[in-house]
Amino acid sequence: MRHIGLFAAIILSLAAGISYAQESALVRLETSDEGKGWEAVGRLDLGTRGFCTATLIAPQLVLTAAHCLFDKDTGARVAVEDFQFLVGLRNGRAAAYRHVTIAVPHPDYIYAGVGKLGRVGFDVALLRLDQPVRLPSVLPFETGPRPHINDTVGVVSYAQDRSEAPSLQQNCTVLDEAPSISVLSCSVDFGSSGSPVFDVAGPKPRIISVISAKAEVGEEPVSLAVEVDKVLPVLMAEIEAQLGGAAKVDGVTVLSGGQGGKAKFLVAP
Repeated sequence: MRHIGLFAAIILSLAAGISYAQESALVRLETSDEGKGWEAVGRLDLGTRGFCTATLIAPQLVLTAAHCLFDKDTGARVAVEDFQFLVGLRNGRAAAYRHVTIAVPHPDYIYAGVGKLGRVGFDVALLRLDQPVRLPSVLPFETGPRPHINDTVGVVSYAQDRSEAPSLQQNCTVLDEAPSISVLSCSVDFGSSGSPVFDVAGPKPRIISVISAKAEVGEEPVSLAVEVDKVLPVLMAEIEAQLGGAAKVDGVTVLSGGQGGKAKFLVAP
């Protein structure tokens, strides 16, 4: 994750009334048993420019943060051939290794360098892999609507001091929210950009937002996450356009309709 520092504008508007509940500690998922169920989360290597965290939402589609597609020093787009997705990486071994053929940030996302709050609300990207990941142990995650204040969520992430195995924070809290952005108590660090934020209240985890940045409320560290439910149809359309307007992409069919005009996603077996 690129360093973000203090987002004064959002912190000043959201800090009032924030309270911190008891949070669970980070647990490293180093063994097969510890990582069971979380295998679709992987490390996205950015060539020689570091890494982010990313997650399968279909056999050939990966969700991450949009700013991971840009070189933090030059602001230029990272060449798509430089990306490699290490699926379920643990202690030097991944369940699968895939390259990327298409990488699309949200069309309203503008990379303006680090420390810029305006980019966070659209800081989501979708990647198409060169080959689908079809392994019984690696099940793509479904997505769902954004969380709300006081909801309990979970995060699986890689970071600079835990780059060879992911860590799970099973319980952290939504402290406050702004349009498209949630302020979380979840622990993140450099490399955690793009990490999936899960709804852990249902029968199975669903991705409800993606980590964009770390920030501070006073001296307390927080993380900023952007919703995914409303932006996925836009990202899917971008992928489809680059594939020549296919109606079906990588086993995911986009259906119009649903509550509030949202798209529905059906993942083919």
